[in-house]
Amino acid sequence: MGALCLSMAASLAAGCGVKETTEESGATEEVVIPMILTVDSTTGNRNEEKLIEAFNEEYQGIYRVDVEWIVETEEEYRQNLKRRNVTDELPAVITDLSMLPSFYRMMIQDGRIEDISSYIEEDQEWADMIEPVVLEGCSEPSGEVYLAPISTAAFSCSGVFWNQELFERAGIETFPETWEEFWYCCERLENYGVTPLALHTEGTGWAPMLLATAELADSEAGADFMKELYPESYQNENGLRLANTLDRLFDYTTDDALHVDFDVAYTNFFTGNAAMIPNGYWMIDQIPEGWKDKVRFAPFPGNKLISSPETFGWSIVSSYSDEVKEGAVEFLKFRTRMNQAEKEEMFNQNARGLSPAERDYIQAYQGNPQIVPNYQVKWNSILQEEILGEILPELVQGKITAEEFTRKEDESIQKFEEEQ
Repeated sequence: MGALCLSMAASLAAGCGVKETTEESGATEEVVIPMILTVDSTTGNRNEEKLIEAFNEEYQGIYRVDVEWIVETEEEYRQNLKRRNVTDELPAVITDLSMLPSFYRMMIQDGRIEDISSYIEEDQEWADMIEPVVLEGCSEPSGEVYLAPISTAAFSCSGVFWNQELFERAGIETFPETWEEFWYCCERLENYGVTPLALHTEGTGWAPMLLATAELADSEAGADFMKELYPESYQNENGLRLANTLDRLFDYTTDDALHVDFDVAYTNFFTGNAAMIPNGYWMIDQIPEGWKDKVRFAPFPGNKLISSPETFGWSIVSSYSDEVKEGAVEFLKFRTRMNQAEKEEMFNQNARGLSPAERDYIQAYQGNPQIVPNYQVKWNSILQEEILGEILPELVQGKITAEEFTRKEDESIQKFEEEQ
């Protein structure tokens, strides 16, 4: 998601999508809604392409979402949002704001994004589509909604994808249900010549951090810690436990896991170089042909899923014309409706028509899992964007201790507070 789909100059040249009616023809100009989305670098798939095509077809001649597809990582896209905000070159609809907590707060304070709560309150159809937990996650304490919600949390959960063939090679029939069984599973896989985990350290360390935070939530104190927004310190029992788990995880991964991003971990998993990779429901659509029968899904040990539905909330940039913003509202409502229909279709269809991973995911979601918040919406941006990528490799290489790791995490808190 990254470079601007339309520069401001180009947007103005196109009328910024303003609907204009001429007396001569009585024709109404199609309202163009600029947006940028990413192309998955590993699969070549255009993210959200089905949504864009469906909306443009239904609203042909009235509204059109004009997307520039960018080959960038999610982290690159998020950094570009900040740069384009400074130059006033943001598209009309932006994604991923909740993954940048401090930037999101600044966008609200500066009046850069729209509060759409009144649209939802006045549209009972739209309100009825949204699960209460999703709307709550997208709402401010005082009731404003700057993150347009999807319908359901059903597609926002992360767990572990695992290679059934590699598990069977080691004589393991099912995914481990406890963390003690998980570590035993890693040892057994290694003993049979199978690398257990596909991990990475760049970005926010998405894959290892999913595992480590899920493990931390196995204790009541750890679960409470994961609910804290901007923890005051990591130099405590919870922070040390998290650091030690991260260190231990990298004993079971590939040799190329350091200083690389998730795409390398993805490739290692889907070339059979590793038996497990943590990720969310959305990776089901990224399973290559020939792999669908061997890839399974499981909740994290302890029957845990990591989910923050607000991370799927999209925002409307305030600097656009009323016509464009109204079109963006229609687009976001359409997205909510399409998300609701996808859940109903998937959860109601015959299980024989689903892939093993899809069947597993539905079973996990309906299995009363403990939901652990996503650390990316809880921790300060400096820790995530600057510190983790530096100190995680140092930790797993033995250059710093777990205590030093947590001390460096706390340094990010001080720096973050100074910048606010």
